[in-house]
Amino acid sequence: MRDHRELGRELDLFDTDSLIGAGLPYWLPDGAVVRHALEEYVRTAERRAGYQHVYSPVLGKRELYELSGHWAHYRDDMFPAMDVGGEQFVLRPSLCPHHAVIYRSRPRSYRQLPLRMAELGGMYRAELSGVLGGLTRVRAIQLNDAHVFCTPEQLADEVRAALAMIRRAYDALGISPARYRLSLPGPGGKYVAAPELWRRSTALLTEVLEHAGLPYEAAEGEAAFYGPKIDVQVTDAAGRESTLSTVQVDFHQPERFDLRYIGADGAKHRPVMIHRSVIGSVERAVAQLIEEHGGAFPAWLAPTQLVLLPVTEAESPYAESLARDGRARGLRVEVAEPGRGSLGARIRQARLVPYQGVLGAREAADAQVSARLRDGRRLPPLPAAEALARIQALVDAHSTRLWDDDRAGPTATDREE
Repeated sequence: MRDHRELGRELDLFDTDSLIGAGLPYWLPDGAVVRHALEEYVRTAERRAGYQHVYSPVLGKRELYELSGHWAHYRDDMFPAMDVGGEQFVLRPSLCPHHAVIYRSRPRSYRQLPLRMAELGGMYRAELSGVLGGLTRVRAIQLNDAHVFCTPEQLADEVRAALAMIRRAYDALGISPARYRLSLPGPGGKYVAAPELWRRSTALLTEVLEHAGLPYEAAEGEAAFYGPKIDVQVTDAAGRESTLSTVQVDFHQPERFDLRYIGADGAKHRPVMIHRSVIGSVERAVAQLIEEHGGAFPAWLAPTQLVLLPVTEAESPYAESLARDGRARGLRVEVAEPGRGSLGARIRQARLVPYQGVLGAREAADAQVSARLRDGRRLPPLPAAEALARIQALVDAHSTRLWDDDRAGPTATDREE
């Protein structure tokens, strides 16, 4: 059974140290590459969908979270307030209050809506030591977060668009949702007391799920304190279920922060706020990917995408030249020199690398590459420029295919199991 904690250390992706603290993993170079590729995918997808990126501080005054409702409803999961110069500051447990403040910092018109605001930002949760584990439950979280401020009439379309972004991301990542969950309030929870707003939000999310033909299950007690949400559930290698992505409707915080826009009638109106996360926390997303793929990531995510294997020292200069060409194309290329062992040993060491290029005397003389794919397929010798271009095209397309033999190409099953 794949366990991301063991695999992450074995593959030199991340680790922890008691001196830093429990629930605070650090990323090693190969893990940082995976994380960076994932973050850049999300940023690019958001830009294409019309999102504007912002940065906001990881600290905020206690009054900010009192206004948002986090202090009343979520305090047990927050780190204690810090006294600084007579004021109390809090490590933020969520990005939404900051984005609400950014929204209200400028006058807004209906012509600007929907206003889609995104950030890959840090947040902090005071998780108990007993529940911490690997990358799935941590105290310092890098969240792929976004908030859409829109008119009530735009709400359904924006929720549908968010769900479509999530589906496209899962296709690129080579993962599948276990189920969609409509998360509702439950008895005894700390929820905002606004029955009519809860009814409206729940009805809208239900309509979107049913219109999209997505099977879902309602779950009481899983809602955010300010509103219901659609949670996209995934399962790990042990069959444990967790939430990776989410779409939430919030009428509460726009009211708390007195958010407004000027409508076509010249009057002030209240926007609706959608909380949307495509991959949730980067930590949990990488944990899921490690277990899903066993370290054999889709090529666009792989720490090393192409390893070049000169058969003898005589082919090493050609290998280095080819590596420079690949890096110029944006590919992550390494050269496994003959000094590292026999050709067979080097091929086995690179078993998780999507592409291996064997370079013998003939390949060097003809400027070719004999490529081996991670799934065991061997390709006929190709001109080096063509091989690099075809690998680059699959990487740039965020494809889960390893090759495009017939331009229809193999499917995600090309991944090494």
